[in-house]
Amino acid sequence: MNYLVYVLSLVAIYAILTVSLNLVVGYTGILSVAHAAFMGIGAYTAALLLTEWGFNFFLTLPVGLAISGLVAAGLAASTLRLRGDYYIIGSFGFQVIMYNVFLNWIALTKGPFGIRNIPRPRAFGIAFADPARYALLTIVFLAATLWVARRVAESPYGKVLRAIREDEAGAASIGKNVRRYKISIFVVSSMLASVGGALYAGLISYVDPFAFTINESIFLQALVIVGGAGNVYGSVVGAAVLITLPEMLRFFDVPTTVASPIREILYGSLMILFLRFRPKGLLPERISPGVAR
Repeated sequence: MNYLVYVLSLVAIYAILTVSLNLVVGYTGILSVAHAAFMGIGAYTAALLLTEWGFNFFLTLPVGLAISGLVAAGLAASTLRLRGDYYIIGSFGFQVIMYNVFLNWIALTKGPFGIRNIPRPRAFGIAFADPARYALLTIVFLAATLWVARRVAESPYGKVLRAIREDEAGAASIGKNVRRYKISIFVVSSMLASVGGALYAGLISYVDPFAFTINESIFLQALVIVGGAGNVYGSVVGAAVLITLPEMLRFFDVPTTVASPIREILYGSLMILFLRFRPKGLLPERISPGVAR
């Protein structure tokens, strides 16, 4: 039962990450492959503040939000002038840089050895060390993330984001500051990713650089595609499907050396099948009245 609750927590955390990525990929059309870097910033911020300075977990979150927001603003300001493949290459470069920072800044991040014994959250005398309580905590944060994402998507601001996705030049021609909108949504998305990273650190009680590689960013892209780009609830479904399916291998007594390649094959196969037969994902985007397609 504890294992099933653990999987539930993992699904909720990855749903937070997928919803946040969907804001830039699905709603704005910015194909970023640097999301795992911001997940890592949140995870390492929480881990360091908890283990080195004795912060309360909930006080680490605003610090992670601030750091991720500042880094995202700098990255967006310097790379969002690029278009198409050039932006993808720019975000890829940032992801590689951050991975190497996590790996080689040994004095701060402990390098490949990682940070161990990360304490679970505690607030008002309530400890979230119990798996069921931690799962409830992740679900509460997921609900908050969905609320923020829905507020963004259904607002006039969200309609402008869709307009930028469909026709950037057209949006600019009617007086919209396209660059400002793209930077702002990228910052919001990255800040939400840092929350997912902090919750991941609390769940695993250990972080190392190998959890925040380019492969992780590509995996998050897969969750968006399978769930449905432009639909935040689809992101939850995508996370639930691609996290739980590989975990079922544990019930078949498959050796670890075999299970890992099978997971990769499963992810790739699902991506190909969805792109071929259901490119809009399990829950396609629902266009609100007044939004042109």
